[in-house]
Amino acid sequence: MANTERESINFKLPKTLTKALRAAARERKTTATDLVIQGLYHVLGPTPGTEISLETRLHQLETQFNQFANRQDTRQELGADDNSQQRLSLLEQKTEAIATRLAQLEGAISLLNQRSVTTSKRQSYNYHPPQQQLQAYTGENLAKRLGLSLATLELEQSTQTPKDFERWSRSRDPSSIGWRRSDNGLYHPIK
Repeated sequence: MANTERESINFKLPKTLTKALRAAARERKTTATDLVIQGLYHVLGPTPGTEISLETRLHQLETQFNQFANRQDTRQELGADDNSQQRLSLLEQKTEAIATRLAQLEGAISLLNQRSVTTSKRQSYNYHPPQQQLQAYTGENLAKRLGLSLATLELEQSTQTPKDFERWSRSRDPSSIGWRRSDNGLYHPIK
């Protein structure tokens, strides 16, 4: 690298520009003076009587490389953005379809509610639908109804009094019905 004679010149720059210049110099691990020189070479181009230092030339190549890399990144990001935009658009369309379907279902439910209110007004208030009578269950069927094994059911039945078993089975039954075992081995509902 040839030695170039230098001269000191004072410039008055805006403070924000000097702060940015110093920050850029620190980031690039160089001096503010070198950055100013690189900028002058960029603006003035080759100037007779001056040689571009190896450092300045390397910086120019680095700048060109970074610009090229940024263009590539931008192209990739645009591709990703296009893909994201397409996915977002598809998602919005699906959301609109779901919202439309939901509105249709809400309308149908509202219509059914109106019909049931009209129908219930026509019915007598004293009407009580018939209750189905439960029949006797085998031990296996009652165990399934109570959600336990046959062995557990038989153990509980044999270790408890009929009243305690009735109370215990009522607490386990989905309809809170108590059960009592008869002599024939079947379990009968107790109201």
